[in-house]
Amino acid sequence: MNRRKFIKTAGLGVAASATLAAPAIAQSGEIRWRMTASWPKSLDTLFGGCEHLAKRVSDMTGGKFQIRPFAAGEIVPALQVLDAVAAGTVECGHTAPYYYIGKDPTFAFATAIPFGLNQRQQIAWMEFGDGRTLMNEFYKDYNIVGLTAGNTGAQMGGWFRKELKSVADMKGLKMRIGGFAGQVLSRPGLELVPQQLGAPDIYPALEKGTIDAAEWVGPYDDEKLGFNKVAEYYYYPGWWEGGPQLDLMVGMRAWESLSAEYKAILSAASFETYLWTTAKYDAQNPAALRRLIAGGAKLRPFPRDIMAAAWKASNDLYEETSAKNAKFKKVYDNWSKFRDEENRWFRFAEGSFDNFMQSVSLQPIKRG
Repeated sequence: MNRRKFIKTAGLGVAASATLAAPAIAQSGEIRWRMTASWPKSLDTLFGGCEHLAKRVSDMTGGKFQIRPFAAGEIVPALQVLDAVAAGTVECGHTAPYYYIGKDPTFAFATAIPFGLNQRQQIAWMEFGDGRTLMNEFYKDYNIVGLTAGNTGAQMGGWFRKELKSVADMKGLKMRIGGFAGQVLSRPGLELVPQQLGAPDIYPALEKGTIDAAEWVGPYDDEKLGFNKVAEYYYYPGWWEGGPQLDLMVGMRAWESLSAEYKAILSAASFETYLWTTAKYDAQNPAALRRLIAGGAKLRPFPRDIMAAAWKASNDLYEETSAKNAKFKKVYDNWSKFRDEENRWFRFAEGSFDNFMQSVSLQPIKRG
């Protein structure tokens, strides 16, 4: 039924009828929010996801709910999104929660931890394994609500100036690496020196030699950021980020100001952005990898002893952290059981299918 006609008709009836004439979206006036992001505008999948989310919210509300995205540094630096949202400086922010493990390591579960879940397993845990419930319970201490709003898929292991032949080559290397992985790689036996840098600061540090290596996402973004121009060895896999998720962090006060309908719209737009981001990376990474290799990048797998040492260091770190952080332990216990069950399943259907298809249908990629 035409809404204007309905309201006009209802106005002629009894008072009870007037109640039925309420707008379909019960949110008075127009809403204008600001979204600060951890990404530069040059990254058209990450920052592009922010723009996509904002457009979808506007489309679904007839322009009544407007969100304006701001790139890293325009309001706050890349790694201060959580602080800006929690303080109410902005209403929401698009970021990777594991950037904030300095406040509490529990943040990492909302993005990824080493040897964790792949992209499909991560969203399964979030939606059906208590992940989102547990994380939003944790987020209350920071005055925010988290909505799923992106995933890059499994990432690459990063760019190194020198070739890694054994675990001994890790010692003393200065590497830009986020999340829990830096703590793992700094442990005895690996002894790398982790550096936490936002995207705009990575290339200058690598070019000047302030750092010896850097990881970001994968071929498409790495090519845009130009890492191949200053480091030639490109390693895989990014075992610390098997399926790293991005969140739209919303300030609690801003969230509670929304009607139920607008909350549903924002949640739907965020989840659509998750699908959009993942699909775009999957579509763009293959061609970008070919271009990087053609340009001289030397593709290398991490040596087996590095992987083994990192696996042991990761599990030791989780046990130690669980012993001294009850919030971390609560999430880790739930998460680890879910991971084990997922891997028991994935190795049969998904894993076997992928391995076979990759062995028979792909031409060898020149590794340099």
